[in-house]
Amino acid sequence: MKKVAMFGLGFVGLPLALSFSMRGCQVIGVDIDEELVSQLNQGQSHHLESYEGRGIEDILREQLDAGRFRAVTDGRIAMQECDHIIVTVGIPVEKQAHDMKPLLSVCHTIGQGLKKGDLVLIRSTVIPGTTREVILPILEEESGLKAGQDFDLAYSSERIAEGRAFHEFEHMPAALAGWDEEATRRAFELISIVTKAPITQASCMEVVETSKVMENISRDVNIAMSNEFALFCKSMGIDIFEVIAVANTHQRVNLLTPGPGVGGYCLPNALYYLLPKAQELDVPLRLLTTARQVNDDMPRYVADLVLRNLPVAPSKARIAVLGLAMKDYSNDDRMSPALAVIEALQEAGCEVRAFDPAVSCSYPFKVDSLEEAVSGAHGIAILARQHGMDTMNLDLFQQLMADDGQPFIVDTKNFYDPEIVWKQGFKLERL
Repeated sequence: MKKVAMFGLGFVGLPLALSFSMRGCQVIGVDIDEELVSQLNQGQSHHLESYEGRGIEDILREQLDAGRFRAVTDGRIAMQECDHIIVTVGIPVEKQAHDMKPLLSVCHTIGQGLKKGDLVLIRSTVIPGTTREVILPILEEESGLKAGQDFDLAYSSERIAEGRAFHEFEHMPAALAGWDEEATRRAFELISIVTKAPITQASCMEVVETSKVMENISRDVNIAMSNEFALFCKSMGIDIFEVIAVANTHQRVNLLTPGPGVGGYCLPNALYYLLPKAQELDVPLRLLTTARQVNDDMPRYVADLVLRNLPVAPSKARIAVLGLAMKDYSNDDRMSPALAVIEALQEAGCEVRAFDPAVSCSYPFKVDSLEEAVSGAHGIAILARQHGMDTMNLDLFQQLMADDGQPFIVDTKNFYDPEIVWKQGFKLERL
């Protein structure tokens, strides 16, 4: 039975920890958030994950009761009891600048408790070269041990999508590389406990680090192209979603859909994990930088769609925003484009009331019900779809919305049939 320490119990770390404990491993999860740790040890989780018909809270309670999982705030406890250490702590990006401090702090803690025979597996998305050039020296300096002689170090990229974590840990092909052949072998053995899909063993850690960033940026660029085409199609008077559907009938084309922007922790940050190394190597990233800017501009474009449909001055307007999550059917609002849309509307003078039954974070503009959001609104902006949010209740909208001017809906998700909306008396604005 392997003893696994999981550093970081967020959207990746918790379901990954439970994926190991469900398969017989003894897992200690580590997180500095005392409230989170307390909630987890009581069997409570806000994540919207499930596996084989069971929700994550049921799985968590089962593993707690079986004694195979527990959460702690003190990483030293985990280091004393475990010999397989996995790191899922991310590198935050704010104002296009990355912050290595959370990851480096964890690595110092791990280094201080590192023992002979331990395996350290980094699964965070990092600047290419970080595992060898930054993490390895910290671990060796703090522990006095040598990689390849006393402990093993490896990197494996994280590829799961929120809402599908358990399934994708098991079925998504994985990639990894170690400091040396033995580290690669041990990392492969550890990941194989959970992952049944093919596991690619790359020639070095830098290949896997770079491929991870490239995977995320490729989606960012693809979405940026669709977003730019959305603006073109809008001016042409044709439907971007129909254009994409037709284009995707080509067997070698797979265009992604446009939206109010690109949010979450992965895609928007990916460029800023690559830029520092590119600047160090004096490699310009013109296409990637432009694509990121296109996606950054989309929330303002969506806000402008709302503003140009207002029947009253912005200072007298109330807007209902439905969906605060960074994508459909998620409770993650980190870097959500919806927040940027709301900020732009508020800057223009609008009053905003937003509803999202899945997002637990509180905001001054967030309300507790669909009715409260829509009541008195001149327009509605659909920015994310959620279960438990009845966006098809057009009769209710008509009853509750303001009556000074034609009510309108800005649909960024291609949710509505235009004819149905028009027959109900609404003006419909799509991307």
